[in-house]
Amino acid sequence: MSKISLPPSGLTEDVLGEIRDEPEEIQLVVFTLGEQYGVPINQVQEIIRVGNITNVPNSPSYMEGVINLRGRVLSVLNLRKRLKLPVKDITKASRIVITEVENKVIGLLVDAVSHVIKMRSELIENAPEEVLEIDTDYITGVGKLKNQLVILLDLGKLLKREKLDINEGGKSAAEN
Repeated sequence: MSKISLPPSGLTEDVLGEIRDEPEEIQLVVFTLGEQYGVPINQVQEIIRVGNITNVPNSPSYMEGVINLRGRVLSVLNLRKRLKLPVKDITKASRIVITEVENKVIGLLVDAVSHVIKMRSELIENAPEEVLEIDTDYITGVGKLKNQLVILLDLGKLLKREKLDINEGGKSAAEN
């Protein structure tokens, strides 16, 4: 065991990077929407099969509707439509990912949930500047797996935008 001494600054934070043996990892729930997407596992409450979704009149086009989850009514957002991807029919593999971000619980309809992975931080790169526009600021980075890429989403930014898209009268911004 080597001896560690404090740096001249006297701050232990200055040497913490040197004594960490394990690389930093994040756990991600990975799902497909044609491509692989990932969200931090701590934002996912559960994953459920797609059941009866009730349509809500005058809701934005990407709002699939609402569901009753053990007595609690939750909105379900069609992530394909929200991300402006080509629409695809719901299949047996489709799932609703129940997420909680900033005390807001919402379901995200996805094509399928692939797996849960641990990804080392050095395998994650910032998204290229060319894809980071105003409408894509919810993309936090791209994770590199052996033969595929995982687009990492910031659900906080994605869900905050929902509040901006809906005006006071309950109509979406596109309807005004």
